[in-house]
Parts: sequence; structure tokens; C-alpha cells
Amino acid sequence: MRTLRTIRHYVDLRARETPAAPYVIAPKTGATLTYAQLQRDSIQLAAFLLNRRLRKGDKVALMLHNSYQAARLLIGVMYAGFMVVPLNLLAQASQLGYVLDHSDSELVFTSEELAPRVREALAGASREIEVVVIDPDATSIFDVQTEVTLPEAGEDDDALLMYTSGTTGKPKGCVLSNRSVVAGGEFTSSAHQLTALDRVLCAMPLYHINGQIVTTVAPLVHGGSVVMPHRFSASNYWELVVKYQCTWINVVPTIIAYLLNGADPRERGLDISRVKFCRSASAPLPPEQHRAFEAKFGIGIIETFGMTETNAPCFTNPYDPAQRKIGSPGRACGNEAKVIDTHTGKDLPPNASGELMIRGDNVMKGYYKDPENTRKTLEPDGWMHTGDLGYLDEDGFVFVTGRIKELIIKGGENIAPREIDEALLKHPAVLEAAAVGIPDANYGQEIMACVVLKPGVHCTLDELNTFALGELGKYKAPKIIKLINDLPKGPSGKVQRLKLLDA
Repeated sequence: MRTLRTIRHYVDLRARETPAAPYVIAPKTGATLTYAQLQRDSIQLAAFLLNRRLRKGDKVALMLHNSYQAARLLIGVMYAGFMVVPLNLLAQASQLGYVLDHSDSELVFTSEELAPRVREALAGASREIEVVVIDPDATSIFDVQTEVTLPEAGEDDDALLMYTSGTTGKPKGCVLSNRSVVAGGEFTSSAHQLTALDRVLCAMPLYHINGQIVTTVAPLVHGGSVVMPHRFSASNYWELVVKYQCTWINVVPTIIAYLLNGADPRERGLDISRVKFCRSASAPLPPEQHRAFEAKFGIGIIETFGMTETNAPCFTNPYDPAQRKIGSPGRACGNEAKVIDTHTGKDLPPNASGELMIRGDNVMKGYYKDPENTRKTLEPDGWMHTGDLGYLDEDGFVFVTGRIKELIIKGGENIAPREIDEALLKHPAVLEAAAVGIPDANYGQEIMACVVLKPGVHCTLDELNTFALGELGKYKAPKIIKLINDLPKGPSGKVQRLKLLDA
């Protein structure tokens, strides 16, 4: 019998087969949410929402830090037959207001801490949206009857409305069905050979697709568990990994950089041998950092690639370390992939560069109330334009060279910003680096790079310029290098390159 690809199916399955098994562990309070409790609480949530006259498919927004209740509500809203709309905690009031209004959210759950920001965002809303303030660390927030007739939940029903980070213009809402949400969890679980014995530390925010699918939906699919601190902290990261016996960790390159800059936990007596692998996603991982992490901590990295539009994973390196390729986020993961010529749209052979295309059950249905961008992104035959440039090698491994919109075109030559980033990251004083194109009267565009130095390390601009010239040559070396305190990033840790122009 075919597995039904809905969140409700997997919650009911886990509650039936392993009711006492832990699903979410909250380090701040020590509370544990079992699968039986998840099912019971999801039904209670359904009763709460139905009592407020919400109907199947209505939108319920979440403005919460990672927590016991944030994870419970994220899953519970989808279980109950409604559509969950996670809100970006880093967004300004105007952007929050736009998302709440544009999404047609009926209700928003938030905390006492964040409620003022929600109310500020709603000040100019075109309609009334109910604000429900909860304690995100509480184990119970509803006192309602659990006898309720749940709306049907089918594979094609909308489950998640996730807005892109909106680096330019207004954010776009990706409509993700039950099938696509569950497929993302299934692809992750299968690719990394995860089982009910596995536990992950969630360092990614639940308002980002990585945190939602990889560390919240995937454990539900394979029956594992997730440790859910409020936020990432470099100072106690390894302590949490060891204390809660995590078997894998899920990070982004920014977190890898901070962990590399910290002490080896084994020097403090922490045993990290239980960790089978480190999963890196959401932004390209420079090979120098990749090798340095594995050498320092003795934990292999599985680099992956995903998008909001594909429910996180669409490429991943193999589970077997011997088959991985450093510098590549791997092969197609559950979905199909190909590369097309950006001018003709024709399929390209291995090692030929063009735009990456994805097709599979994990791909979104489209952009909410935006048929024009949906048509531009999704082809009638299901192939999705990623907007990423790269190529597939003869083994099917993808190599991403940049974003179409971020490509630097200097004197007619295409230069991928990542090439500049990786060259600067080889300097021992550099913690982070990001390049961007700037207007130039002679070449059309020149190169500017922003650099963050490692704490307590001194390095002059002259030294960096000389180093860049040696690594990249005169044509690709940045015309301008700026030293800044932090790179502007979205919720996934991905650098927002256009904001570098204001640095």
C-alpha cells in the first residue's frame, strides 16, 4: 500500500507505532514532546482553530523563536488541515505587515516578547488579524475539547506558505503542498540513511525552510527526534550535542566558520564521537572550510543544496564519505536535475555551464497570488528554474558557480562571486568574505569584496589586496576590499550580496 504523503499520516503513524518516543526536546526547560503528545496536541489545536471559525486551508501565521511550541504549532497547523505561514523574525515591520496581509492570514501565534512587533506590523493591515500570545516554552497552551471532526488532509492540499527572504523587492510566497513538504522530509531521511535512533540538533530557525523540513519534518518521517534550543550559540553548541546524544548536526557555512574559530570540544572532555556526520546547506561551503572542519573535529561533512521552492533538499553528497566530492553539493536527491543553456533553453551535456533545473514531488505548486512569476519559474512539464548557474559533471554531481542575478560581468567576462569569496577565505586572517559587482565606467562592472576578520586577528587592506592579487590575478582581484564587522545575511545564513553595496 502506498504511503500517504501528508503530515497527518506521519503524525498518526508515529503515535500509533511509537507513542512514547521523543519527538522534540527543549533544552531550556528540559521538556520532551512525545509522538502521542504531538498527535493529541495537534487535535487540540484543530479544535481551537475550528472554534474560531477557521476553515480548511485557512492561513495561520507563526512569529516565534525556536521552541517547544514553535515546533508543535508548525506541525500541528498542517496536521489540522490548515496552512502554516512562518514569519521571519529578522524582517522589518513593513515586510512583516506585507506578508501577513498578502498571505491572507487569519490568525498569528506569537510570544509576549514579539507581540509588540506583530502589532506594529499589523497597524496598516487592510483587515483584522487575530493575535494569540502564548508562552513558547509551555507544554500546554490550550484547554479545549479534543472531540472534533478534522478537515480532510490530502496530498495536494496546501500545507505551508513560505515567503522567500526578499533580498530585492517584495518577498514571494511559495505554496507548498502536503506532498511536497513530506517529500522534502523523505528525501532528507533517505539520503542520509536516518532511522528512529537518530537525533539532530536544530540550529536553524523554524522560519527558514532548512529548519522546517530538514530538522523538523524529516525526523517525523523517519521517527527520530530533534533538540530545539531557542537559537544557535557557538559557546554551548557542542555541550548540547553531547548532552542530548545527537547523532547528526545540521548547519550552514556561517555556523561552520564560528565553530572553526572556537575550541575543539574534545579538549574540554566532550565526547563528540556519536556524531555520524555534519550536514551543510543553504549556502555554498568553501572547500578550505570544509577540509578544516573535518580535520579539526573528525566529523565528515555532507554538503547539500536546497531552496525554499524545493522544500530544502534537491542535491546532496552521498552518505558514504568515499563517494563525496568537496566543492560540490552532490547529486540530485529524490528529484530530477538538468542544466539548460540560458539563451536557448536547450539541455546541456555534462560539464557545460548553464542554469540548473529541478523537477520532482518536492517542488512548490507556485507563488501565492503571483501567476506571472509562477509562469516564469515553473515550466508546463514540471521543470523549475532555480536561477542558479552551474554544471553537472560526468557523475551527476552539481557544481554551483553563482546566481544569474549575482553574476559579475566585467568587460564581457562572467565572474562568479563565489570564486572571489573562496580565494579570500584562504587567507588565515579572514573569517568571512563576499564579493559583489559594482558599476564601472570602463568595464561595465568591477569587483568589490567585503571581509570580516577573525576575532583578535589583525590584517591590513594592503595585505589583503596583495593576497587577492596573488590568488586571483589582476583581472579578477577585487578593485575594492572593505573590512566590515558582519556580512548582511538572510535567515538561512546566506549572504545578501546586494546589501553589500550599502556596507
